[in-house]
Amino acid sequence: MLIDFKVKNYRSIKDEQELSMLSTKQKEHIDTHTFTSDASSKTNLLHTAAIYGANAAGKSNFIKALKTMQEIVINSMSTYQRGHLLPVKPFLFDVETKNEPTEFEVSFITDGVRYQYGFSATSKRVVEEWLIAYPKGRPQNWFARSLNTDTNEPSYEWQFGEKFTGQKQLWLESTRDNALFLSTAVHLNSEQLNPVYDWFDKTLRITGVGGWSPKSTIELCKQEKQKSNILQFLQTADMDIEDIEIEENINKKEQAASWYGYFNPDSVIMWHKDNSGNKVPLKLEEESDGTQKLFAFIGPWLDSLDKGHVLLIDELHDNFHPLMVKFLVNLFHSKLTNKSNAQLIFTTHETSILSQDVFRRDQIWFCEKKNKATELYSLVEFKVRKGVTDLEKAYLSGRYGALPYFKNITLEMGDA
Repeated sequence: MLIDFKVKNYRSIKDEQELSMLSTKQKEHIDTHTFTSDASSKTNLLHTAAIYGANAAGKSNFIKALKTMQEIVINSMSTYQRGHLLPVKPFLFDVETKNEPTEFEVSFITDGVRYQYGFSATSKRVVEEWLIAYPKGRPQNWFARSLNTDTNEPSYEWQFGEKFTGQKQLWLESTRDNALFLSTAVHLNSEQLNPVYDWFDKTLRITGVGGWSPKSTIELCKQEKQKSNILQFLQTADMDIEDIEIEENINKKEQAASWYGYFNPDSVIMWHKDNSGNKVPLKLEEESDGTQKLFAFIGPWLDSLDKGHVLLIDELHDNFHPLMVKFLVNLFHSKLTNKSNAQLIFTTHETSILSQDVFRRDQIWFCEKKNKATELYSLVEFKVRKGVTDLEKAYLSGRYGALPYFKNITLEMGDA
């Protein structure tokens, strides 16, 4: 369960920006759009959050920031080698920030415990790293490191809390400048830190504009129960598909020609019916772009709803009808389909769902650039009349900002 995410000095983000999944005290949709965490009955979280803004405003960079943090956590020990550059990109339109470290911090709940973990880093090294745990709701400082540059040879100053156990000296000495202590300790068998690492590795699911490959959905189709769920999903979304067949014995030439063959050697056949009731097979690649994308989405979508993942998607509206977007979002708002309290965060331009019938005010965020830097802010900051204000109309009229601005343009068309 994600509580909040903060990022500073990353790509178009200069000053610290924060997305919070904590619900406010408003009563709208409280039974469906919010839930109470296991860690504390006082921590009420949101099931979804939507981020609106113009193109190039930085919406995607906010998603990329958490993706980058996840990548460094997972790979800094196992994949990166000494001298390997970390994938951080500072804000370049300021003479000061382009040489300063990028900073990430995330607060989340896993296995009934709240954690607050963060680090700052340049492309060459980690500058700071910290972890605070809240077992039984009380904060415990487990570890912290900070780079001391006052000496000729920069070195780290370390702090360990008394509640943090294990081979701390071994893990400390094994942590490279371009690696995280968290990742190093987990790979050297720190059981205490496993839940933190696993949250990044197993609970956090992030995809860009292109979405996922169909691999996950293909694998689920091999299980009869899951195949039935996938068919029901497609049919509920008004896809005219009667059955799905997975052909495993296809030749290598067909594998190479198939756009999904790189990910899985299986062939996906969608069965339809013609106007006489006869079955008609279509390969997945012969289906519409929207059907292909939805099929690829179903696996991660159902898996996330089942296991309580935190799902982040850039431009959810891409290739989807507005009603399809609303349908997908509402799956996270239903107690029948979201029994594990999964969370969805997405960027979109789809304003038809920008409605008080679909979202609470604290679920809607806006992103815009000021002085070339991205700023993220919530609809909560604006006065909205409960059940009266037309959010879509107000947004498109410019009341909340985060809209593109077009200057007059004169084009010379035709022959020179």
